[in-house]
Amino acid sequence: MTADLYEVENSIGMILLCHRSHCNRAEYRETAPKFNKLGYSCLAIDQRSGMKVFGASNETKDRAKAQKLSTGYLDARPDIEAGIDYAFELNKNEAIILIGSSYSAALGLLIAPKNEKLKSLILFSPDEHLKGVQLAEAVSELKTPIFATSAKREITDVTKVLKRINKKYITQFKPTEEGFHGSKILWESVKGFEKVWAAIDDFLKSK
Repeated sequence: MTADLYEVENSIGMILLCHRSHCNRAEYRETAPKFNKLGYSCLAIDQRSGMKVFGASNETKDRAKAQKLSTGYLDARPDIEAGIDYAFELNKNEAIILIGSSYSAALGLLIAPKNEKLKSLILFSPDEHLKGVQLAEAVSELKTPIFATSAKREITDVTKVLKRINKKYITQFKPTEEGFHGSKILWESVKGFEKVWAAIDDFLKSK
């Protein structure tokens, strides 16, 4: 796997950054430094389900294709699990925060109920993205604090996928602007990005 490490001195925690479909670790080139300013080191990974975009290749996918491995959404689960393990080690074996975007948000939800290395989840546009998996059912016992947001048009879908989780673990930010699918809602080019950052900052300070 290929990853970019955004490290800060005297970090207060570690965030694993997982990209959306048709993308790669470069999805976080603008936003990882902002999490650094909040005090967190970040590890942005390439998952095998993605592609070349933003002037960067998805090197994990390139290796998977060279080995004739499948590169569907569920095939990327071990990539995220390996990223969790490595970020946990970098964080001196203390639980980390996982940020998921679109399909990787769904995978983060699926992984979290049985992974004690996760402190909390920040999810952008989580939905029933995983073929053959009824995600809302699969995550009903999750007890990991969640911050979830999405484009305005996706609010109902996000609410549905989280509906069986105890509400005390969920913080759902519902944008009044249209926003954007996935973590791009944090980009400065997206109207209303400041409100999303403020809500995330509040969530991080509360956990």
